[in-house]
Amino acid sequence: MAKLVLGPLLRYVDDTSATLWVETDASCEVKIAGNTARTFQAGNQHYALVRLENLGPRTEYDVELDGEKVWPEPGSRFPTPVIRTGQVRRIAFGSCRAAPDQPLGPDALDAFAQRLMAVPEEEWPQAMILLGDQVYADEPTESTKEWLRDRRKDTDEPDGEVVHFGEYARLYHETWGDPEIRWLLSVVPTAMIFDDHDVRDDWNTSAVWRAEMAEKPWWRDRIRGAISSYWVYQHLGNLSPAELAKNSLYAKVKAQGTDVLPMLLEFAEAADRETAGSKSTWWSFRREFGRIRLLMVDTRSGRILEEGKRQMINDAEFDWIEQNVEQADEYDHLLIGSSLPWLMPHALSHFQSLNEIGANKPGWQGKAAEGIRQAVDLEHWPAFRESFDRLSRMIEKAGNNGAATVCVLSGDVHHSYVAEAEFPTPTKAVVAQLVCSPIHNEAPKVLRPAFRFSWSRVASKIFRRLATMAGVPQDLVHWRKTSGPHFGNSIALLDVDGRLARYRLLSATGEETTSVLLGRETE
Repeated sequence: MAKLVLGPLLRYVDDTSATLWVETDASCEVKIAGNTARTFQAGNQHYALVRLENLGPRTEYDVELDGEKVWPEPGSRFPTPVIRTGQVRRIAFGSCRAAPDQPLGPDALDAFAQRLMAVPEEEWPQAMILLGDQVYADEPTESTKEWLRDRRKDTDEPDGEVVHFGEYARLYHETWGDPEIRWLLSVVPTAMIFDDHDVRDDWNTSAVWRAEMAEKPWWRDRIRGAISSYWVYQHLGNLSPAELAKNSLYAKVKAQGTDVLPMLLEFAEAADRETAGSKSTWWSFRREFGRIRLLMVDTRSGRILEEGKRQMINDAEFDWIEQNVEQADEYDHLLIGSSLPWLMPHALSHFQSLNEIGANKPGWQGKAAEGIRQAVDLEHWPAFRESFDRLSRMIEKAGNNGAATVCVLSGDVHHSYVAEAEFPTPTKAVVAQLVCSPIHNEAPKVLRPAFRFSWSRVASKIFRRLATMAGVPQDLVHWRKTSGPHFGNSIALLDVDGRLARYRLLSATGEETTSVLLGRETE
């Protein structure tokens, strides 16, 4: 009899439909709430995405494999698995979650799940957004490193890093297999996007980085394994039923009937090469939570890294984002999910724009700037200045289109904060950068003074002067930090009440670190 390896993960939910993802150890028929799907095989793994239709406001469910009930497990101590549709009032978000048994402080998501188990369903978030680094392919656990060593005798593959699809699968098993996390993901719909550690540290930071990686004898297998596993474990569940119905790769996967891993690896390699705007390889997507719109933006795989022309997102994809922002009558709150922050500590922002100019110079100056870029991760929006300015203009326009709030949700930087944007002509909407990082990967205490200093006026003035001298244009937007920096593992909540919203940051101990009101109370 087939066994449930991982899941169920509740992924897409709207007013009447939902999708649930599972992994099994053998081919089987998966049945959830009267709806069925056949698994597909990728390597040694088997997966299914079950689509549920005509749902009411609350649907309890279980999981059957070939007619045998496998979830919830007998004697489960967890609340009943349930799918809730309707109004979204609370969204949890954050990024950077290493595997539970890594010695990186308490796991804020695990602690959050345990707290939810003890409160009524009405207090659970109706959605969750994971903003990157769901797995750490270059920093696996000690048990995974030992497992890799046993598999890799007489190979040229990197010690202590995963390469192949099946090795990535092990990372997801470790990260999502924790009992509390597994329950949480079964009852809260989750949207996801990757960041660099889902593939490798500094992924696509520059053309030089890509060239260096291309010379590694194992890199082709690495990028194929990373992207193909991302498609299976994360991306499929991001898509609505309508999008799934139009997805040609998903249709081929379902129709194959045999191992689809070769097909996925071929797709992954093509997706890694594609940067010019083919929509078939976009990872960005849109979610509607009633009057809340989420635009999740891929800030990693589609970068333009040509010499003298660097863009965070290619033009065609940016056009798509702008078109979705313009439909302002369809939402009250616009959320832009970006694993990398738009508004950063002022000194770091100016330094990144300064570094971009240096990296474009010939000779030793360019090499030095590139070395600094990779050494201290200068690859956020301000390091792609053309894209930073275009995003700023787009957000300013969105702030006057009728929305109450425009919020960029981000992670990556291993400290949490709120920064409110201020444009030369004030926007009608509150525009804010909301950061929650990390969920489980505490920043070393030795680095915390540097983060604090980077927010200081002194540091800002120094680096702004240097940037101006180097030819960095003046910012189109100004911003002020209204909360933070906050350190330690945390999860953030965005509570929405009509045209008001509130950002709350919860530490792994359950303490509310900060609470910031967003919106105009007079509206």
